[in-house]
Amino acid sequence: PLDADVELWAGPDNTPHKMRVYVENGATRPFNTVVETPRGPNTISVRNIGQLEFPMAAQIDAVSAAGPLGDMSRMDQGPMTIQGGALRTYPFDPQVDSVQVLLRTDGRPLNARIELLQGPNNNKQVIELYTEDGLDRPFYAIIETPGSGNVLRIVNTATVEFPLTCSAGAYKVGERNSFEQMQPVISGYGSENRYGSPSNNFRYGN
Repeated sequence: PLDADVELWAGPDNTPHKMRVYVENGATRPFNTVVETPRGPNTISVRNIGQLEFPMAAQIDAVSAAGPLGDMSRMDQGPMTIQGGALRTYPFDPQVDSVQVLLRTDGRPLNARIELLQGPNNNKQVIELYTEDGLDRPFYAIIETPGSGNVLRIVNTATVEFPLTCSAGAYKVGERNSFEQMQPVISGYGSENRYGSPSNNFRYGN
């Protein structure tokens, strides 16, 4: 499991962007996001809040302004307004290996919860998000979706005065033609891992 706090620091006691990230299996579904850092020096803080037995690896790189946020033409769904307290779900085909999601506002704060589900109330990945300015610092992430039955659920956890706009779409589409390849990934593993070799770890399921 992966359990972490990711924060953007912009000066003393100023945290304009923060995320709480939970992933059931960090190897199968690594967390990938782009954090906007406009104006002045900025620091990215990554803190592992999981137990001692669950270390993690983190990598942070700079991307150009013409990077992932520069071209939103690949988004299949959006932008769609989600009012405060409302939610929207995005189901994806089994052939979709990963999806991209963009959340932003018109300059007001952004509070949201992003969930990747595989089956009823079976959270594989959860992101609790706060952004001081959803126009200056929108949220963009690539979420891995191995197996079938993947649904992305976006919840606007703010009040009705703070709507947000959401865009989502397939990022990488693979070829899963066999019945075995389309099976849900149980406890992050399944009967086969994502590289096609048998997994010996399924007996350690929750």
